[in-house]
Amino acid sequence: MIFPAIDLRNGQSVRLYQGDYNQETVINSDPITQAQQIQATGLTHLHLVDLDGAKSGRPINLDIITALRQNTTLFIELGGGIRSLAQIQQYLSLGINRVIIGSAALTHPELVTEAVARFGAESIAVGVDGRQEQVATDGWLTASSTTFSEIIQAMQAVGVMNFIVTDIERDGTLGGPNIALLSRLQQKFPETNIIASGGISTIKDIEDLQTAGIKDIIVGRALYDGNVTLPALKEVMK
Repeated sequence: MIFPAIDLRNGQSVRLYQGDYNQETVINSDPITQAQQIQATGLTHLHLVDLDGAKSGRPINLDIITALRQNTTLFIELGGGIRSLAQIQQYLSLGINRVIIGSAALTHPELVTEAVARFGAESIAVGVDGRQEQVATDGWLTASSTTFSEIIQAMQAVGVMNFIVTDIERDGTLGGPNIALLSRLQQKFPETNIIASGGISTIKDIEDLQTAGIKDIIVGRALYDGNVTLPALKEVMK
């Protein structure tokens, strides 16, 4: 599946360059209309991130998230600052299809264990973000010594199936995805679903990822810079 990305900050759709909160570009002041345009093209999935939530560790853009759910029929996966069972319950109760646990998967792995047990593996994804295959946390502001493989292995052991892997050094750069890394992780953990995020700049990047065995792909900046279009994404949607 193709997941166009909407990153929320201060109620607007924005893009950050390499996760830097000081390098922000406003994409759309009306994320609801933006999501409806995605749906109108025939695309069916949306990757949504509460950037304010990622930084603060609590839901910040709840009103916009609720409105996005109420005004579209898209499959919505949501991440950003989700660090408690109560938050997961709140979002799933709103009708969010899948929540993404990021930093908390590393700092509080028991949260993921409990979330999968309570809500089911299909409702939970783990965000694996980092530089040089070392996981970064707290809105990408803090580096850790844990490798991508280590956290995927640990989370798979408690039932997680979906992993959104972001190479921060590629994110928002249009430099091309780290296909070698993503493919290697998918081959190493064949029973999981490795979801590609970061660096996608062309339709060919998407096709190359699909050829490499990556089925789910998140597209952000390339879409909003005009390098790819919504109709073109619909054409390569699988």
